Amino acid sequence: MMHYYVSFDNPLTFYLQVQMTFEVAATATEALEFQLPAWRPGRYELQNFAQKVQGVVVEDAATNEVLSSRKLTKDRWQVTGATGRTVRVRYNFYAHQMDAGGSWLDESQLYINGVQCFMYVEGRQAETCQLRLELPEGWQIACGLPQSGPNTLQARNFDELVDAPLIASPTLVQQTYVAQGIPFSIWVQGECAPDWPRLLRDFAAFSEEQLTMFGGFPVQDYHFLNQILPYKHYHGVEHMNSTVIVLGPAELLMSEGLYKELLGVSCHELFHTWNIKSIRPAEMQPYDFTRENYFRTCFIAEGITTYYGEYLLARAQVRTAEQYFAELNTVLRKHYDDYGRYNLSLADASMDLWLDGYKPGVPDRKVSVYHKGALVALLLDLTLRRLSHHTRSLDDVMRRLYEEFGLTGIGYTEEDYIRIVTEVAGRDMKTYFDKFIYGTAPLEEPLDKALSFVGCTLHADPNVSVAEGVFGFRSVVKNERTEITDILPGSPAAAALTVDDEIVAVNGRRVDMNLQSLLNDNAASYEVSVFRQNRLLTVTLTGNPEQQFWPKYTVEKLADVTPEQQASFREWLKQEF
Repeated sequence: MMHYYVSFDNPLTFYLQVQMTFEVAATATEALEFQLPAWRPGRYELQNFAQKVQGVVVEDAATNEVLSSRKLTKDRWQVTGATGRTVRVRYNFYAHQMDAGGSWLDESQLYINGVQCFMYVEGRQAETCQLRLELPEGWQIACGLPQSGPNTLQARNFDELVDAPLIASPTLVQQTYVAQGIPFSIWVQGECAPDWPRLLRDFAAFSEEQLTMFGGFPVQDYHFLNQILPYKHYHGVEHMNSTVIVLGPAELLMSEGLYKELLGVSCHELFHTWNIKSIRPAEMQPYDFTRENYFRTCFIAEGITTYYGEYLLARAQVRTAEQYFAELNTVLRKHYDDYGRYNLSLADASMDLWLDGYKPGVPDRKVSVYHKGALVALLLDLTLRRLSHHTRSLDDVMRRLYEEFGLTGIGYTEEDYIRIVTEVAGRDMKTYFDKFIYGTAPLEEPLDKALSFVGCTLHADPNVSVAEGVFGFRSVVKNERTEITDILPGSPAAAALTVDDEIVAVNGRRVDMNLQSLLNDNAASYEVSVFRQNRLLTVTLTGNPEQQFWPKYTVEKLADVTPEQQASFREWLKQEF
C-alpha cells in the first residue's frame, strides 16, 4: 500500500506538507523512480505541476536517514540505496490556484486536486492508496473516495486517488437526492444562499434524463463539489464519481444568469461520467502522466458533451426551448466568430489541444472542439433522427459506446466511433466524417437542412457593426486608445490595417469612443490614421457593399411548420412546439 499524508503549518503561506511512504522489497534490484504528473485529465495540455513543489527530501522512514536522490526530468526523481527500506518522500506543495483543476489552502478550507500534488512510484501505480489529512477539529471532508477512518480516505490505485478531488472545511454544506437508486450529493463551500428545493429538483431531473439515456451508471454514487466564490468565475472539471465546479459571484448564484451557468456546467460534467471517464479513447488506456496523450477524438469527448450539456436540460424540462436556443446561439456565435474553422479540422484540432487549445493562439489557425464539436453533434443527432424517423438518434451511438467500451474498460478508436455511427445510421456516413470531422466544409447549409426536420432554421442576420460587418475588423478601447484586435482574411481591413494598430482619426476627425459613427455615413472609402509601431500612418479603407463579414447566426423556429415538423420537434426536445 502507498501511504499519503497531508498537513499544513501556516495556511497563510499556501504551502501544504505532503508525504508519501512505502516499502521497498529486499529483493528489489533497480533504482527507484517516482513521478509527479505533468498534466491532468480534463485539460489536455502540459501544466508542469512540479513548478509548485518545494524541497523534495527522500529518507528512510525508520531512521530518518536521508537517501541519495537526483532529479531526472522536471518532474521525475531517482533514488538509490532504498532496497529493503521503508521510504518516505516529503515536500511542500504551493496550493494557491482557485479553479476547478487547482488546489487551495487558506484559513477557511483545504482544497486538493491530487493529480497536481501527489507523486507515484514508477511501476506501482496499481497498488492501493491511503490518504490521511491532518485537519483542525470540526472540519469535514467532501470527496468521492470512501473514508476508512477519521480524515482518512481509501483508493484502489493511484488513478483513483488523483481522480477524486476533495474539499475540507468547517463550513461545508451538503444536500442529497436520489435518482434511479443512485445517491447524489451536492456540496457547497462558500457564502451563498442556494434555493435548495429548486436546485435539488432541477439536478434530479437532468440526472434522471442521463441515467435513462445510458441505461446504467458507471459508479455507485456521485458528488458535485461546488466552490462558490465572492467574485466572478466559471470553471468545471470532471472526475470519475465527482466534479469540481467553481462559480461566482456568490450573491448572484440563484440569479438567472449564474444559475443557468450552474445548471449547464453541472449537466455537462455529469455527462462526462460516461463520456471520457468511462468511455475513454484507446490512447488513454491507461493515462500516461509523464507526457502528452495525443488523441484525435476530443470532438467526441468534449464536443458531444457540450451538445448534451445544454440539450438535456431542455429535454428534462429544466430549461425551456427558448432558453436552450439562447445557449445554442452562443455556441454558434463563438464558432462563427473564428475563421480558423476554414483552416483546421476537428480531428486535427483534437490533437492540437496539447499545443494551444486553451488559449487564443495566432489568428484564424484553429477551430474549437467544444463549439464546432457541439454543432456537428447536433447535426449528427438530427440526421440520425431524420433517417430513422426518430427510432434512432445520437443517444443510441452513446449507449453503444458505453456498452462496448465503457462497461468493458476497453478504449475506443476513431474507427470504432465511425463504425458505430454507421451502424446506427443504417447507411454510409463517409460524407459526414470527410466533410465535418476530417475536413473543413461549412456547416450552414447542412445545419439548416437538419434543423428544418424539427421545424427550425439557421437564420443569418447582417452584423450591425460597420467596422465588423462591412470592413471586417474589431477593436477595443483600452486606456482611451482604440486598438484593433481582430481582422478577417480577405476583408477590406486586411488590405489596409493590422492587428495592434491604434486608430486615432477617420477622415481627419479624432476617434474618441465614436469609431462606429465615423464609419457609418455610407462613404465609398475612408482615410484612417493609425499609430503602427509608434509611427503615424494614414491608410485608405474601402468597403464592398456586396460583402458582409461576421454575420450573426441564430436558431429560430420556422413561421410555417407542418404537423410532421411539430411532431419531430416534440420527439427531439420533449417539449411542445
